[in-house]
Amino acid sequence: MNTMLHLGLGSFHRAHQAVYLHELIQRGDASWQLAGGNIRPDMADTIAALAAQGGAYTLETISPAGEHRYERIGSIRKVVPYSADLAGLIAEGSNPATKIISFTVTEAGYYLDAKNQLDLNFADLAADVHAAKAGRTGGTIYAALTTILRARSAAGAGAVTLLNCDNLRHNGDRARSGLLQFVELIGDTALRGWIDANTTSPNAMVDRITPRPTPDVRERVRAATGIDDPAALMGESFIQWVIEDHFIAGRPAWETVGVQMVASVDPYEEAKIRLLNATHSCIAWVGTLAGFSYIHEGTHDAEIRRMAFDYATDDTIPCLHSAGKPSPVDLPRYRDVVLDRFGNPAIRDTNQRVAMDGFSKIPGFIVPTIRERLAANASIASVAMLPALFLAYLQRWHRGQLPYTYQDQAMEPAVAHAICEAADPVAAFAADRVLFGPLAGDERLVAALRTATARTADFVRRRGA
Repeated sequence: MNTMLHLGLGSFHRAHQAVYLHELIQRGDASWQLAGGNIRPDMADTIAALAAQGGAYTLETISPAGEHRYERIGSIRKVVPYSADLAGLIAEGSNPATKIISFTVTEAGYYLDAKNQLDLNFADLAADVHAAKAGRTGGTIYAALTTILRARSAAGAGAVTLLNCDNLRHNGDRARSGLLQFVELIGDTALRGWIDANTTSPNAMVDRITPRPTPDVRERVRAATGIDDPAALMGESFIQWVIEDHFIAGRPAWETVGVQMVASVDPYEEAKIRLLNATHSCIAWVGTLAGFSYIHEGTHDAEIRRMAFDYATDDTIPCLHSAGKPSPVDLPRYRDVVLDRFGNPAIRDTNQRVAMDGFSKIPGFIVPTIRERLAANASIASVAMLPALFLAYLQRWHRGQLPYTYQDQAMEPAVAHAICEAADPVAAFAADRVLFGPLAGDERLVAALRTATARTADFVRRRGA
């Protein structure tokens, strides 16, 4: 039997990739199984529960119409316990039966700057470079992959595909670049050659809203199924996976269970990142400013929904579809489906979860639309609302007025505080190169942000939040 080793047994993996393989097994194709574990000592209770249940767990899905479904997912056949030396993951990764090593990492977890270079200003990444030079592993994705691939090469276990399952744009290409830079930094030329010859890194796009599990999910699962499952989780009914068909050592027959295997993931990825991810962040930031706790609350607010709709319609869809370069995605329909999904009250996705990592999301999700609109001498009035909303959100964080803890792996707190304390916060914000790259300080950007900031301030005044 072939194995797909997944690094990071979080909720999204278990509501997405594991579900597709489960469906394949249910159809009678049991030629692949999942093994998985974490590269950091988190989620200990969930990992223990999964191990006790043989990797099985219950997934609750809820449609926008309120339909609840419950399914026992059984594709994870090996739960690898965490250890600091990653011994269990190394053993699985260096097994010839393992043909795919997949992973789910946040955008900030790749430590790539605007030029796709590793940013060694992050202490954990710099520490992992030092550890890898000494033959030890660490908690970043690059350190973990380096350790596993070193062992796989030494064992003569053969070629393996490295598969991203996350929201990083051009994720396969960029993560591969980061990995090779890491290997070069530690001076392992032999491993660099082995990776070049024995791995591929397909780009992929994933989608399913999967909130962090709450205790009431476990209670609903118990009431509906009679199973008390501490590893139960919930997600929306919508699911999508688009993968470039570039696997060096074989793959499951995913296309038989709805996965889109394509030559290029680019148009699907751009539609998802710009029309879903950016819109999601927009609603989280402005929803927090309006005093809401959940995404669905903001989505059902007419004024907030209009901001998201206008961002998508006025500025983003024209960038994604043109007569000369038509999109294979029905973009207006996709926009409407996205907003319907966000309005699903049963998901109870929090603004806190979606609002995080703005210093990665603005350059990754939003700036491309600003850049392309400016290059076409077109208005950026609607897209400028998103960074303006984030600036207002950041100012609340600066004043200690957010109702929850804000997390941002790419943010330098001192820099963010300095922006908020500046005599002209809009100009200081627009000048930040981490956020805006080569557009930093562009007078057209500054002007649009001033207008959007005034509109945001008016919104907040009227809401009294």
